[in-house]
Amino acid sequence: QVQLVESGGGSVQAGGSLRLSCAASGYTSTSTTQLMGWFRQAPGKERDWVATIYTGGELTQYADSVKGRFTLSQDNAKNTVYLQMNSLKPEDTAMYYCAAGPGGVWSREPSYKYWGQGTQVTVSS
Repeated sequence: QVQLVESGGGSVQAGGSLRLSCAASGYTSTSTTQLMGWFRQAPGKERDWVATIYTGGELTQYADSVKGRFTLSQDNAKNTVYLQMNSLKPEDTAMYYCAAGPGGVWSREPSYKYWGQGTQVTVSS
């Protein structure tokens, strides 16, 4: 069973930075985690796509709301994906979820088969 464990959330002031980690385990084929994505859900709102990395070639895509501020990277030896979040804004406050899947439309939830439990990010003004 594939497991995704997020870490790195916390509380910061606007303009600050955080780095989220998503460690994957329990899979036997790298195709299982070919897409590693991050989504977020603010209180009372739907879950939105944030960013995705194609682990096979380290290609990345970002939502317009985070482009230029957030950066994805991966450490294949640790089976871990990182989301570096800079210039954080209060509107970035949300529960952040890591997700993994074999492929599909990167920004759509059905493309992801496995989900982590989430890590909370709170940005104060």
